[in-house]
Amino acid sequence: MRDKIKEYEAVAKAAGLFVKSVAEGNSAHARQLFTDDAVLFGILNGEMEHGAIEQFYTNVDTVGANPEFKARIDVMAVEETVAVVRVLEEGWGGRIDFTDYLLLLKVGGEWKCVAKAYNQNSNTIQK
Repeated sequence: MRDKIKEYEAVAKAAGLFVKSVAEGNSAHARQLFTDDAVLFGILNGEMEHGAIEQFYTNVDTVGANPEFKARIDVMAVEETVAVVRVLEEGWGGRIDFTDYLLLLKVGGEWKCVAKAYNQNSNTIQK
């Protein structure tokens, strides 16, 4: 069953922690969003990246902030205890555009991300 609009807003606010971390180059915000056992999957510069969400935290903290970074959060679905969010990123690290999909679960009344899958736009792949 589709949930109420207030839940879409709560999911968007939670996903905002992801965007804030990337924008500021500080994983502290994302650590509030992701569960400890969250996973990530994607292709970065032509190589598959997968594993613990710690890899994402390391990337964010290493790459740092970019004042020209832009992002858009699209809440695709909210179904009572599960949500899917698409985040469009432009200029991550000054050169990469990503499309991220975040899978969130409502745990203890709070939206938490359990998985992140992403695509790197092909025109930003460094060869």
